[in-house]
Amino acid sequence: MTRSLPNTLSPLESEEDATLSSSDSLEDEFSHVTKFEMSDFKIRNRVSIGLGGRGDEIVFEAMVTDPHSPLYKTRVVLRQLISARAKRRGRRAIEVLKRLARRKLMYHSYSMQVHGYISSSMIDENSPFTLVHGHHGSSSLRHWLQQSDWLPTLEATLSLDQESVRRVGDDTIGGPAISRQLRLIRILMRDLLIGVNYVHSHGLAHTELRLENLHISAVDKHIKVGILGNAADFNEADPEDITSDDNMDRRRMMIAFDMRCVGFIMAKMVLRELMDPMIFAKFKAFLTKGNDPSCLREFLLHAVNRNSSAGNFGLQILDRNWGAGWHLLSLLLAPKPLDRISCLNALRHPFLCGPKWRVTPSIDLIRWSLGSTTVRIAEEYIYGQQQRSRLAHFVELMEMLNPYPKPKHWLGLLPGKWRLLYCTGRHIGLTLRQPSVRVLIGEAYLSVSKVSKPNTTFSAVSHISFTVMAGQDWAHDKSGVGGKLQVNSFYRLRAGRRLYLKEETTTSIFPLATPDAQASVLKRISSKKWRKAIPINEVPSSLSVAKLVSSEIDVMMSLNEPLSGNMEVAQKALQEVRTQIPPEMFDLSKIVCGTYVDSRLLVLRSVNGSALVFTRCTNDS
Repeated sequence: MTRSLPNTLSPLESEEDATLSSSDSLEDEFSHVTKFEMSDFKIRNRVSIGLGGRGDEIVFEAMVTDPHSPLYKTRVVLRQLISARAKRRGRRAIEVLKRLARRKLMYHSYSMQVHGYISSSMIDENSPFTLVHGHHGSSSLRHWLQQSDWLPTLEATLSLDQESVRRVGDDTIGGPAISRQLRLIRILMRDLLIGVNYVHSHGLAHTELRLENLHISAVDKHIKVGILGNAADFNEADPEDITSDDNMDRRRMMIAFDMRCVGFIMAKMVLRELMDPMIFAKFKAFLTKGNDPSCLREFLLHAVNRNSSAGNFGLQILDRNWGAGWHLLSLLLAPKPLDRISCLNALRHPFLCGPKWRVTPSIDLIRWSLGSTTVRIAEEYIYGQQQRSRLAHFVELMEMLNPYPKPKHWLGLLPGKWRLLYCTGRHIGLTLRQPSVRVLIGEAYLSVSKVSKPNTTFSAVSHISFTVMAGQDWAHDKSGVGGKLQVNSFYRLRAGRRLYLKEETTTSIFPLATPDAQASVLKRISSKKWRKAIPINEVPSSLSVAKLVSSEIDVMMSLNEPLSGNMEVAQKALQEVRTQIPPEMFDLSKIVCGTYVDSRLLVLRSVNGSALVFTRCTNDS
């Protein structure tokens, strides 16, 4: 009698078959790319610096020599991955390619192309693994920007012509260096945002967007978003353990992380001073400390050397178009992830749209533009009648568009350090007078802090620095003895309304403002351009304001040596300081209400109707 043996395998044979099947399954997952052999390439004897990888990577430039390959005689990059972590990045880059390559036109235009890999075993972690990807230029975007002649070089690489500039809403080429740089930044930023949005639309976050990972192809003139070795899935979590709402939150957070990286890239492209690691570290520390990005301009005016080799072109570019560049930068770097702008909305932002594209501004952007224009006019320090009329006009518009009229909003926005920028009241300087003591005013700050109890009480401290110039040649020599004036007071915050007087006998609601300020405001908001954004048909009879009820004031003044003991000079210096500064900064009880506040600007009105405009600054400023 013959017995049949059971069809069983030994443990060793079973383990071998499992290994083979696992290897086959991995190769099936990578079937959308080519498995190369090292003999398919001719290694070049040099490597471009712009292709430099990490410490666990070895990079080669090569030419495909296999005549049967569709990449025959194509220049590629071989990235040999050493550590286990690097190999995981390489395999991840191949995995996500299956999703991205569905839209071939977008993939070839905006993503670095992964052609395949070289590996003897897909299972063994110790087996060498080399990623084969496209060669899109010898330099990363960082290396482009570090060149002294980067602007004409990039223009030549992109072959800018009438057709290429039309892509960003422009119709000119050449021109001043600032216009050329702005045009180029628009082209690069729009390309980058389109590429990042392409990745996001496939459920992926790049997570490693840096200048080093961006390359510009001289063939199709597009930015290539780097290898997605660390790409993260929006819905990677187990659906059974996490709700769909959590998946949406994860998606928003990951997109926000990428957008912050885009903000850093834009900052370095525009402000080339940030290519200096030390200055960029200060820039990043400013944001890490929780400072609002809307105050970046105030910070960078002090942090960036005004005599730098970059010529301060970056500051001028961001100031153009009523400060639109600063607005976009603040939205990309917003402290709250959910407040950051998306790729599609960034592409519609006026900073990235040329003059030929009509963009309807949001009410938030209009407020920003009014504030930026007010700051720029005030910084010119030319207070003729025309400038004063324009400043009064813009302050009136800002007050009508105040986003936070209720006192409860002021509880969080009012505390901080505010620099006095402009006052619509009188301006008395040194030029046309012969004072007994000549004093040069430095900076004037108003520091507001919340008192613990009650919650609506604030401590306000006015800081004024000045220099007593003793020499006769004061017009040319501004050196002298330094001094400080400090005024302390307390405010209680209350709800109030500001009434507009309409009697014909009244020449102006504010005696120190221009007589036609209201008429000018009404004419502006009634125009076709503004009517769509501002639903105001006439100047309102009253506006909600934050009423400020002050207490007694305490004044302190100090003078440095050798005038610290000279009482007569101190009295004359104090009188001269009071003559030059707005009286509201010396007697804080004259400030009666706040009419405008946001994250960067503050407008306070005094008892005589004049307006004090402040800009928020930080201790880093």
